[in-house]
Amino acid sequence: MQLFAFTRPAAAIEVALIAAVATAAFTDLRWRRIPNWLTVSTLAVGFLLNALICNPWWAGLWLAAKGFALAFGLNLLMYILRMTGAGDLKLMAAIGALVGCSDFLGIFVFNALIGGVLGLVLAATKRRLRGTLWNMGYMLSELAKGRPPYLAREQLDVASPQALTLPRAVPICLGAFAFLVLAHS
Repeated sequence: MQLFAFTRPAAAIEVALIAAVATAAFTDLRWRRIPNWLTVSTLAVGFLLNALICNPWWAGLWLAAKGFALAFGLNLLMYILRMTGAGDLKLMAAIGALVGCSDFLGIFVFNALIGGVLGLVLAATKRRLRGTLWNMGYMLSELAKGRPPYLAREQLDVASPQALTLPRAVPICLGAFAFLVLAHS
């Protein structure tokens, strides 16, 4: 019995996905930015490749549009709550356009799991693990009350100099790679 069953994207989609997330991880590690030229071109490639691969072509456009909308919607909430940056939002939306809804959900889950582990490792190496765990509980409490956590605690705003931040393109990249590995098995 297989726990996860992922569809394997077309080879051209895989190549575009690998190129996009690897480039994003490099730029985010090096300059702490995910450039617009990368996210916009990845978005365009997602729509174009899906239109070329699917028959009829408009089914490919629909697949890309649904993937984009799901990815954008999920990540927009995190952006509004200042838990993520605009580059991360745009990269995830472009990935959604590349792979469609069901495959995006797999990448999203792997990104969240890997990002959580890397975040805890970062907090531990910076000797901020206790505060980070307390902040996680505080964030859940505030969100349950319908309040943005960053309003009362500045370090919970990703743009704050007090925030302990992880280059999010790294777990996004690792999540995409994990997804592709499982899709091939």
